[in-house]
Amino acid sequence: MADVAIIVPTLRRPESLERALRSLFVQTGVGDRISEIVVVDNDPAASAAATVETVRGLAPWPLVYVQAPQPGVATARNAGLAATRAPLIAFLDDDEAASPGWLAALIKAQEATGADAVFGPITGRAPEAAPWLKAYLERFFGREGPASTGLIESPHGCGNSLMLRVTALPGPAPFDAAADQAGGEDDALFAALKARGGRFGWAPDAMVEEFAPAHRATLKYALARAFAYGQGPSQTAASSRDWPAVLRWMVIGAGQAAVWGTGAVLLTLIRSPKRAELYDRTARGAGKLFWMKGLEPHFYGARELARLDRAAA
Repeated sequence: MADVAIIVPTLRRPESLERALRSLFVQTGVGDRISEIVVVDNDPAASAAATVETVRGLAPWPLVYVQAPQPGVATARNAGLAATRAPLIAFLDDDEAASPGWLAALIKAQEATGADAVFGPITGRAPEAAPWLKAYLERFFGREGPASTGLIESPHGCGNSLMLRVTALPGPAPFDAAADQAGGEDDALFAALKARGGRFGWAPDAMVEEFAPAHRATLKYALARAFAYGQGPSQTAASSRDWPAVLRWMVIGAGQAAVWGTGAVLLTLIRSPKRAELYDRTARGAGKLFWMKGLEPHFYGARELARLDRAAA
């Protein structure tokens, strides 16, 4: 029974996209469960089409190409969903490579837990990072969880996930396009799912590797992302108009920024490699405090496309 679609959004990463697709073509233990692999090209120039055609002959399942020319991470995910009717949706990012048993492990964990959304671990790779930053960045781009399959309290990001469409992805466009530029579309989706009583699961054997491109394997990029992650709890509370919770998160954030910021200064003075971790915690605390609209860093959509255009010029 072909009931699982894999969606891979991409934006001008031909080598990385090919690596991701090749990792999907060698999935084991899934029998006839995969209905299609959907590549969503978020480039107005349709640059991923050539990569898809290059590897099409290797695909053991239908390989569907969709162009979503309006740059934006939520728009791309919604376009992928529109291209399939599968009741189970797996997401793999274009900078990730799945282990051979990845999808089988996600399916097994979903069946065991009955969760609406299941997540797996990620091993971060930052081969071009500065030596003193490498360990921090590989942890930053990675993801850890319990050693055994089971339900978990908090969700993770969409990359490396499997979701029940009917409960986790309701409607024709479940990802909010307002998050196209800054991201966080998955945070909003999972907050709404949790409010509806949805459950989250963990699949420890559903391993993927995430390869940070050179422009992201930097302290500046990681801290901007850390700040945005910190904004998440405050913004989620604000969207629900839960102002006491917003205030609570802001107080927590102020405390974190003060404590970890002081520690970061001290470690900077002695040039400890561990200072990057405290920079990260400080940025997350600051994000909880400065969560307001207009302060969100932009990583996706038009901003990323403009960066790529500059790099190609």
